[in-house]
Amino acid sequence: MTRGTDISPLSLLLGRVDAVADGATPTDTVPTGFPSLDKLLGGGLRRGDLVVLGGDVGSGKSAFTLAVALRVSQQKRSTVFYSGEMNVERVLERVLAIEGRARVDDLRRGTLDEATRAGVGAAAIRLRDELPVIERVPAGGVPAIAEEISSLRTVELVVVDGLDALLPGLRETEEEEGAAVRALKRLALDTRAAVLVTAPLPHFEPREDPRPTVDDFGARGAVKERADVVLGLFREGMYDGARGIEGATELLVRKNRNGGTGYVDLYFYEQWMRFEDMLDPDR
Repeated sequence: MTRGTDISPLSLLLGRVDAVADGATPTDTVPTGFPSLDKLLGGGLRRGDLVVLGGDVGSGKSAFTLAVALRVSQQKRSTVFYSGEMNVERVLERVLAIEGRARVDDLRRGTLDEATRAGVGAAAIRLRDELPVIERVPAGGVPAIAEEISSLRTVELVVVDGLDALLPGLRETEEEEGAAVRALKRLALDTRAAVLVTAPLPHFEPREDPRPTVDDFGARGAVKERADVVLGLFREGMYDGARGIEGATELLVRKNRNGGTGYVDLYFYEQWMRFEDMLDPDR
């Protein structure tokens, strides 16, 4: 059938490929702001993808996803951060700690030294127009999130910290977790946003290598099947008391539907709740 001068979807796609080859930023990609991770993922998170991050308790899942939300928002990309564990004020305390390189306890007590106070003030001014939308996870779960973000013109990144906050019961089941994972994948496809969610890993017996694997996520295999990218946070200092490795962190790409797997080296400044890329540290 003749389509006249209509441009086919394949021609449009090829045009975007050529534009990227000439130096344009891929229109379906959301850089995380961590250069090593973006390189491994082919430029960053892809819109329409579900990305699941897991790690042991205290490994820094919330801190890392908040850092990604901040870095994406600072690129003038529409970002929404939903917290399942903290109210908005507590999240903002962490934002100032991360960006101002300050301890949260010092922020709460007002015991910042002069230099740190200046750094926090500068961060607050800089972030005035660069903050993501920060909300509590709504009681209605994924459908309520979809309704909320439908009022926004365009959302490129939705962060949900964490998966268990989307479950209706006090006693989570793998069936409920699997249903939430499937709903999040539909949310990513329907909104054309990258959806990044943290997931608690079920308790497992001590083993020789405690690094997270895809099978650790449970949820009746829903994460393994539905997620486009599966990430694991591993901080060796949590298991080995040797000095000098406390902040060393591996961010493991355990599944990548559209590319390769591997890991990147990060450093976690626990006192500031701040992650940095070890190969390309922040100035």
